[in-house]
Amino acid sequence: MRVFVTGAAGFIGAATTRELIANGHQVVGLARSDANAAALKAAGAEVHRGSLEDLDSLREGAKEADGVIHLAFIHDFTKFAENGQIDKRAIEAMGDVLEGTNKPFIVTSGTGLIAPGVLITEDMRRDAGGFAPRVSEEAGLAYASRGVRAMAIRLPQVHGAEGKAGFITYLLDGARQKGAAAYIGDGAERWAAGHRLDVARLYRLALEKGAVDGIYHAVGDEGVPMRQIIEVIGRALSVPVVSIKQEEAGDYYGPLAMFAGLDMPASSALTQKRLDWKPTQIGLIADIGQPNYFES
Repeated sequence: MRVFVTGAAGFIGAATTRELIANGHQVVGLARSDANAAALKAAGAEVHRGSLEDLDSLREGAKEADGVIHLAFIHDFTKFAENGQIDKRAIEAMGDVLEGTNKPFIVTSGTGLIAPGVLITEDMRRDAGGFAPRVSEEAGLAYASRGVRAMAIRLPQVHGAEGKAGFITYLLDGARQKGAAAYIGDGAERWAAGHRLDVARLYRLALEKGAVDGIYHAVGDEGVPMRQIIEVIGRALSVPVVSIKQEEAGDYYGPLAMFAGLDMPASSALTQKRLDWKPTQIGLIADIGQPNYFES
């Protein structure tokens, strides 16, 4: 299958590109820079120059493909709502081209900000009236009724031996700047996690056999307590681990304060059953707890 992949040279995208090529697919990767283009060529992918804001480039890439995987997102949380709308326009540009083709179209969402405090499952839908600046799931799945095999993969905190681990990487940077690693209250809130090699395999399986209007969870760890995560960060940086109050979260966490203190566990039981997918890689705490993990 000829697959157009946005974000193909990124942390998750690079692993997904390799997974697709290793299983006989041809990858056409969106590249916004020379460095991204070089990385894609080295991986054996075809390069398609453009960006999320170049809608014509997205239309062209989607039109010539047998399927689309949309992984790219502008991760500037000081402009979260604005970037969510850029993402929505990008999804609509590609989705409009795919209309009536029954081709697979996978967009990327998250397991958080759905229903804090309960175990999130694939059958739970987002509240359209809730606060979720990233609206990729709603925008992408709208094409399920328009002749597109539209699907969404919800990501937890993704880690994978290259010094990155979703929002946890931002927490590390914050702890380095503040001189202390902090959790809120008793740090009992949970974050789901998944290894990027498991995540990449899930994108491939969804592309190959995912159902229209399907939602899949790339979750290996259902819920890792925040205190455990912060303790790993504290050890990695050799800084104190402290508890702060909820009202102090804005000052400490900055743009990530909207996630601070949220209990966001998620299950992948239905995904495992429906796509015959099973996480096999190392768990979050064991992975990021390895010596020098955050130094690469």
